[in-house]
Amino acid sequence: MSDTAQRVAVVTGASRGIGRAVALRLADPGRANRHVVLSARSEGPLDDLRASIEASGGKATVLAVDVGDAKALQAAVDSVAEKLGRLDILVNNAGITKDGLALRMSDEDWDLVLDTNLKSAFVATRAAARHMMRGRFGRIVNISSTSGVVGNAGQANYAAAKAGMIGLTKTIARELGAKGITCNAVAPGFIATDMTDNLPQNIKDDLQKMIAVRRLGTPEDIAAAVEYLTSDESGFLTGQCLVVDGGMTMA
Repeated sequence: MSDTAQRVAVVTGASRGIGRAVALRLADPGRANRHVVLSARSEGPLDDLRASIEASGGKATVLAVDVGDAKALQAAVDSVAEKLGRLDILVNNAGITKDGLALRMSDEDWDLVLDTNLKSAFVATRAAARHMMRGRFGRIVNISSTSGVVGNAGQANYAAAKAGMIGLTKTIARELGAKGITCNAVAPGFIATDMTDNLPQNIKDDLQKMIAVRRLGTPEDIAAAVEYLTSDESGFLTGQCLVVDGGMTMA
């Protein structure tokens, strides 16, 4: 990397799945010089991840914060920059689902998903960008979804939040590009998780038939895309939504 100082990266929702894979990849000392701040609602699930990163020679810090609490999230992001002296990379990955048909969806389920998935990305980005501007460098990556690109029945709240993240991405890219800060989104398709592992084989087969490469994605597939978008080499790429879905939704 062009800057010999250690980059500081914050990954929200780092305790499992995509967030965990992203954190492991960004913290890999064989790939880059980064200190990764692992964020989740509580510290417990992150202790093993921090230990794994440190055992491999990487550097990690645990940050417990509820991203649905805007004031706490703002303070947490500020504390990272204050304690570590800089903040260079933000991966907005934290998210939840509260699925249901739109006609039956409660206001509470709508608000909870929008606050957790979309508002948190805005709050964290606003806080992080102020610190990134001081260093004239920043990489912001928002983890969206193919549900936000093409919609998905039963996910009005989730799809709206993920589509909103794409709009937020493009706006932040326009506003902060001249400051050396890029902002991009990654939209995963069907990703293999503990939940998909429990699906009957015939349903898995049907899902794979929808995907051009004939397999479900892995968290590592998404982490590889995030790694590039957070690198120094990605400085001329901003305001984009990279769909990583094995060709499922290609036009």
